Amino acid sequence: MSSPALQLRERFPRLAEEAVARARLTVVPRRRTKAARMPFVTLVSLMLLGGVVGLLCFNTQMQQASFAATSLEEQARNLGAREQTLHDELQALRSPQELGRRAQAAGMVVPDSACTVRLAASTTEKGCAPATADNTPSLEPRPPKKPAVLNPAPIVVVVQPPADAAIGQQDQQGRQGRGQQNRQADTTRR
Repeated sequence: MSSPALQLRERFPRLAEEAVARARLTVVPRRRTKAARMPFVTLVSLMLLGGVVGLLCFNTQMQQASFAATSLEEQARNLGAREQTLHDELQALRSPQELGRRAQAAGMVVPDSACTVRLAASTTEKGCAPATADNTPSLEPRPPKKPAVLNPAPIVVVVQPPADAAIGQQDQQGRQGRGQQNRQADTTRR
């Protein structure tokens, strides 16, 4: 019987010889294979085309957004002007003169003097007169009178027609007057 230690010793030299045999392998030069250029060119072309199309779409979207913004700004400007117009109309309708005009149109009158009424006795003070449309003061003030310096009397100048004015007109038989004949003579001389 052999001991296990001897078997190990006998195996190690064989393993060492096999390792040395494997180490003696030589490097074989690689075969040169040409990479196909068509897939690379196609990939680069597709990337370039995709970039150009993407840039074109982005530019188109930006232009559409610009037009939409311009349209909205115009609409906001119009709405602002409309709001201002409505505000001015509302202020004109709320003015005291307009309220007075509408009150007069409804038949209301303004008293020309104040009057005190005593409710307990159901009497008024002396001198109270009922308000009528005749004694109601005007809501519109009278226009101011212009000074005489700013309102001069008109100056009328009468101009007499020249004596030969009738000669230049056509007579009753359809002939032309001297004025037309003179113009024709002037044009023939030129």
